[in-house]
Amino acid sequence: MRHGGATLVELVVVLAIMAVLASLALPSMRDMLDARRLDTAAVDLYGAIDLARSQAVARGDRVQLVPLEPKGANWAEGWVVFVDRDGDRRPGPDEEIISSHGPLAGGIVVSFNFTSNKLPYYIAYSASGRSCRDTSSLAARWGTISLHQEGRIRRIKINMLGRARMCRPEQDETCDGKQPGG
Repeated sequence: MRHGGATLVELVVVLAIMAVLASLALPSMRDMLDARRLDTAAVDLYGAIDLARSQAVARGDRVQLVPLEPKGANWAEGWVVFVDRDGDRRPGPDEEIISSHGPLAGGIVVSFNFTSNKLPYYIAYSASGRSCRDTSSLAARWGTISLHQEGRIRRIKINMLGRARMCRPEQDETCDGKQPGG
């Protein structure tokens, strides 16, 4: 009398088929996870920009968003939203930090292209909610921050009024990364 179980050969064949299918699915799963990490990073940075703008209006004061990295050049190492009392574009011990974000997932590179690209990089908002220079609430400042990862790009564009929008170049022809005014 034969029992209804599987033989060792049948189990090995099934496991081999599952291994082949898993190896085929793994690259697409990795690609999907990388795309989600890039989307998350872009949404987090966009949220920090929105927070800086809303806090500037709520406080009636200039609020800045800057990279955490000491030279102020690498947004991928994280960022901080704060009230810059001493005007040095870096959070100091006596300055109020509103929010900070740690490093982005590995492989994400951030480029910064604003009307003024002098280090340290920053985004500042005046009490009226307009994007401005760190030294003058009346001088408009705008541009694009691009997040790149393995051929994928997410951009955050800030216009002269300080309004930010997020876009994908592959879906939006107005989502270029050109130098403002050029």
